[in-house]
Amino acid sequence: MRMIPAYPVRSVLVLLAPCLVLSLWLGMPSLVHPATPEEIGLKIATEASARDDGFGNFTATQAMVLRNKQGQESRRQLRVKVLEVTDDGDKSLMVFDEPRDVKGTALLTHAHKQEADDQWLYLPALKRVKRISSSNRSGSFMGSEFSYEDLSAPEVEKYTYRYLRDEPCGKLTCTVCERFPVDKKASGYSRQVVWQDKDELRTWKVEYYDRKDSHLKTLTIGNYTQHLDRYWRAGEMTMVNHLTGKSTVLNWAAYQFRTKLKERDFSKTGLKRAR
Repeated sequence: MRMIPAYPVRSVLVLLAPCLVLSLWLGMPSLVHPATPEEIGLKIATEASARDDGFGNFTATQAMVLRNKQGQESRRQLRVKVLEVTDDGDKSLMVFDEPRDVKGTALLTHAHKQEADDQWLYLPALKRVKRISSSNRSGSFMGSEFSYEDLSAPEVEKYTYRYLRDEPCGKLTCTVCERFPVDKKASGYSRQVVWQDKDELRTWKVEYYDRKDSHLKTLTIGNYTQHLDRYWRAGEMTMVNHLTGKSTVLNWAAYQFRTKLKERDFSKTGLKRAR
């Protein structure tokens, strides 16, 4: 009769430990369906998005600080409005108030879950609305290190995902995941690496890799505050361009949720009247 090797209990547990940990994290039966890195990455992204559901809308102010390689600065002041859309991507409007040479410039974004996002830029000096084409979405937004693509909400359906690891994130523990654009022609990036804390699933850092898979930019996020006892919003975002040495800082303030914003506040026809 063939003898079955008797492995020590400890050895068996060591072999099964990774599957047990991943399955417990996902809330799945541990020995029936061990989770893949792709499943874990998708679950993290889906849960992070779900936690932000129901905010309705919000307004905020934004101070933009542009720094060149030598550290010289220029500053701009904006207002931001965001409207949650239940069955599609969110809508947002950014309007410049200062300095005078860009006052009245406005960017309207209609994000979509699967199709390419729609974006329009109003230029008051020309008194015309310019549509941002898919091929131009990787371009700089108003001379900043943020591209037009960076200013769209990262809808879950736009990417595929892969969990990489857990690692310390200051005093927190973060998951590190990659996300890859489903429509490669619509993105200026080959992939992004995202750090999110395991407790609240807030994003703390994003690394952006260009189409040649070179590390192009890094976004760091901080000074989070909680609103309506649920929704976390950042107070500071810093985008560093590793190719040019330039950076842009966005300082957010004066968040107000569930205001009287309406759909018509985010229409293309009303963009010229944005104040």
